[in-house]
Amino acid sequence: MRLTMDQVIRYQTEGCLIVDEVLSAADLQPVIEELNEVIDQRARQMLAEGRLKELHETEPFERRLALLQEQCPDIGKGMDIADYLGDAIFALLGHDKLLDVVECLLGSEISCNPIQHVRAKLPWKSKTGDPQPSYFENVPWHQDCAVTTEDSEASEIITFWMPLVDARAETGCMEIMPEVFKRGYMTHQASGGTTIVPEQLPDVQPVLAECRKGSLVIMNKYTPHRGISNVSDIIRWSIDLRYHKTGANSGRSYQPSFVVRSAKNPDLVLRNSSEWRKLWQESRNAPQPSKVHRV
Repeated sequence: MRLTMDQVIRYQTEGCLIVDEVLSAADLQPVIEELNEVIDQRARQMLAEGRLKELHETEPFERRLALLQEQCPDIGKGMDIADYLGDAIFALLGHDKLLDVVECLLGSEISCNPIQHVRAKLPWKSKTGDPQPSYFENVPWHQDCAVTTEDSEASEIITFWMPLVDARAETGCMEIMPEVFKRGYMTHQASGGTTIVPEQLPDVQPVLAECRKGSLVIMNKYTPHRGISNVSDIIRWSIDLRYHKTGANSGRSYQPSFVVRSAKNPDLVLRNSSEWRKLWQESRNAPQPSKVHRV
């Protein structure tokens, strides 16, 4: 799938775009199976340690982790892309269907940015009577550029967010402020999660970014967005990736970017997941910066 000219113009005008059904259920199934395997391995280890009493083996992907976490809150920790570095998620980073869309906005020299996540937004159940979920259950208003370093200000880094289940208001989809990206970077604070400082938050009516499984929400790095509460009875699984033009500063120079498409030098494309894992291991073993991003 390639974007139409109208879609490109809409993205350039609004700083966001929803593209329906870029990836099929079959395209996403290997990633889901890989996540299921990670969850199952953790559950069995915790059962052996006496930290779980029930494996919930027959529960579907959309429910199992939530049921396991009710028994052991730690089971979901360390499940990000850079933590488990699976073959299926690596294949997704360079999937041709996804890169065809990326190319329409960035051109044919594309690198995968190291800022990449898989998120399981669990159904929110207040245990304290608080009217709102915590930061980790409900990401506050922010711009993605806030978690990059200042030396990437000139880089065009684009976010590609895709749900692994239908993302609706009920399941906690995102809210977005269209056109606000034109104002550039807004000051953020770390209190309560990385978020735009209240006095700079625009008085703009946000829009719901509802979309079906396998669809894409594409955002400019300056587009304010947030997550809303998942009040359904399933987990809102999603993946957010970032891409930039090869040679541009990634905003995370201490972590590995890699070429996923190149018309000029196709031999530079990284196709080996073992090499990808090696890059991440080397980055972890290297000295870490005292400040990882601007906030």
